[in-house]
Amino acid sequence: MHTKYIFILLLSGILLVSCGEKNNKQPSRELDIKMNNIAESYVKVILKVGKFDPDYVDAYYGPAEWKPDSTFRADSTSLRELNKETDALLDSLDALGKYNADEMQTLRFRFLYKQMLALKTKVFMLEGGNLPFDEETKALYDARTPHYTKEHFREIIDELDKMLPGEGNVTDRFEKFRAQFIIPKNRLDQVFTAAINECRKRTLDHIQLPSNENFKVEYVSNKPWGGYNWYKGNSYSVIQVNTDLPIYIDRAVDLAAHEGYPGHHVYNTLLEKNLVKQRGWVEFTVYPLFSPQSLIAEGTANFGIEMAFPGDSRIKFEKEVLFPIAGLDSSQADEYYNALKLVDKLSYAGNEAARNYLNGDWDRETAINWLQQYELMSKERATKRMDFIDKYRSYVINYNLGKDIVKSYVERNGGTIDNPTKRWEIFEKIISTPQTPSGLQETKK
Repeated sequence: MHTKYIFILLLSGILLVSCGEKNNKQPSRELDIKMNNIAESYVKVILKVGKFDPDYVDAYYGPAEWKPDSTFRADSTSLRELNKETDALLDSLDALGKYNADEMQTLRFRFLYKQMLALKTKVFMLEGGNLPFDEETKALYDARTPHYTKEHFREIIDELDKMLPGEGNVTDRFEKFRAQFIIPKNRLDQVFTAAINECRKRTLDHIQLPSNENFKVEYVSNKPWGGYNWYKGNSYSVIQVNTDLPIYIDRAVDLAAHEGYPGHHVYNTLLEKNLVKQRGWVEFTVYPLFSPQSLIAEGTANFGIEMAFPGDSRIKFEKEVLFPIAGLDSSQADEYYNALKLVDKLSYAGNEAARNYLNGDWDRETAINWLQQYELMSKERATKRMDFIDKYRSYVINYNLGKDIVKSYVERNGGTIDNPTKRWEIFEKIISTPQTPSGLQETKK
């Protein structure tokens, strides 16, 4: 790896340069042109790296001719060349420090810089390189997840223990209690359709989307994830729901908001509308999965659930609308949602499992046992989670840490729950402009 970027990636991951720090030498229009050229090359490198890992390019709707042709060979020689190309692109970005930049140009610069550091890290890993978990997350996702001990999770579980009916193992009791809230398979599509229609309506009350925006829902199996949004461009998504495991009533809104409105579908639609079509910023025609963009995408999608259903409005909607459609008894719904609030606080136990497993401190079975004990998963669900970690590695931090970063940014900038107009204004800005995790965590002076 280029010595300069070894320092950036392994020691700090902090953006060391930015536009506008030196006197203006050339007009900002030239800055746009130079960044456009860099962005085009960046997209082409991303597409080539995607030939080494089929999960890497999550979406692409740019020119077909930019894709690598049949002469491209996905071998070690190509990886070395891609590493050099990425270094050259980073050097080109460094050279832009002589320009003064407006807010959007600076956001774009920082976004490209962080994305390229993650790109370089991905090439490094494809060449056989390995980083400790915390350094991997910083290099790929521009963030580090906090560390928690088992005592932290035990306190939460002890509280849940007092709440759940019956006696004995808390995981078993929670699974038994939760079983009464499983959506029957023959009603899943009706429930999900009602949930996504409500999420869409609530989102459109605050965010204007292109008139042609649309999506299709598919029900799939044999996947390591619960739901997925495949963005196809032109404001269109394919939303897939995995039916391998039973789906609980609360997951309908989770998936509808996260994958659809105001989550991934809206996020990708606004980036295409505002940045690709209006500004011609081609870097947003490609979405490399293992990059800081994923923390923003997953974080806004998870916080988007609270955006669409603030306070107790979600519970009210589910009890009055979704429970009847699913044919479920809502008499114990309040107790169920109170239990879920505590279980949600255990989500960082999954990050601990991933950290220790990927660092080689735990074997797979130890990690599964940890998830059963401290995230209250059944053996089946814990095994499915480990399948996800095997495939996507440290990506797991993007869901909980991403949500916490986005929520903190929105609320400390005035987007509190009692100020919904400001809340939606800030949220929309995050999902329609170039943002980085470290940028959202900066404290304004």
